[in-house]
Amino acid sequence: MPSSPHGPSRRLLLAGALAAVSAAVTGCSSDSASSASGAKRLRIGYFAFPSGDLLVKHGKLLEKALPDHEISWIKFDSGASVNQAFLGKSLDIAALGSSPFARGVSGSSPIPYKVAWILDVAGENEALVARKATGITDVAGLRGKKIATPFASTSHYSLLAALEAAGLKPSDVQLIDLQPQPILAAWQRGDIDAAYVWLPTLDELRETGTQLTSSKEIGAAGKPTLDLAVVSDDLIARDPGAIDAWRKAQAQALRLLKSDPDGSVKAVSAELGISAADAKAQLSQGVFLTPEQVVSADWLGTDGGPGKLLTYVTDTGRFLAAQKQVDGAPSEDAVRNAFYLKGLPDVLK
Repeated sequence: MPSSPHGPSRRLLLAGALAAVSAAVTGCSSDSASSASGAKRLRIGYFAFPSGDLLVKHGKLLEKALPDHEISWIKFDSGASVNQAFLGKSLDIAALGSSPFARGVSGSSPIPYKVAWILDVAGENEALVARKATGITDVAGLRGKKIATPFASTSHYSLLAALEAAGLKPSDVQLIDLQPQPILAAWQRGDIDAAYVWLPTLDELRETGTQLTSSKEIGAAGKPTLDLAVVSDDLIARDPGAIDAWRKAQAQALRLLKSDPDGSVKAVSAELGISAADAKAQLSQGVFLTPEQVVSADWLGTDGGPGKLLTYVTDTGRFLAAQKQVDGAPSEDAVRNAFYLKGLPDVLK
């Protein structure tokens, strides 16, 4: 449904995801009760999106590293639903875009989690596309048009940034909150004029659409978005060793993306149920750092000091506040407190 010109409140965004989360976590309810202390339980949220996360899941890298843990992988469609799941204490680790993370650490009651890893940097795998039938060829041409995107996502943030760069306010267009699959259905019916979304839905829109900009372009212009990985404060307190093992598995996956591209394509193909050719094409659109880059000053940083991600998330929070998407921007100190860097870079050795 269309949002107000100022966008939905954080509470509404989180509440709106409750139904999806309830369905997502139902399958892991037995895991929630598997241990009174929860010491040997890991509930991991992931997206059906090409990344090293899928390699960790497909290769059971974490299960091999932690044979004494009961591990559940739970699929989510958007960052808003991941945030709601953390509020409901239904997740221990999860993939989460930098924009919904900035939302999560905003306000007087931040979500009890911390960023612990970077999965990827958004590139051509998230983009703004207009239906060819509209004749729209640039972002400025979207004035008065219906644009769909999953609210509280990195795509939503990038869309707002693209509109601002084109001299448009959110109230100059009709923003519609839809998840990827409903976006595709609305596109095919002609109910929307454009959409900002990620793979694999994005590739389907491109077949009958014109790409207007991408997260790669918006990032180069000063507003990068990333897929992060966050861990609950509870997990940090009760099982930090599991976080170390998980980081090592994620580092292994990033190395495999470069050293074994064919194997990586096969894993992504199997996890997403797509052809090898499509998996290869989708992987080529992402920006995957090396483990060494992840823990460098240019990105996440180390226990000795956070990297530029601190600035990126802080700037994202300020932008969202200026756009009335959150009640108030988080301070840099608040964002710094939402970083879990203990053990880095030693854990990668």
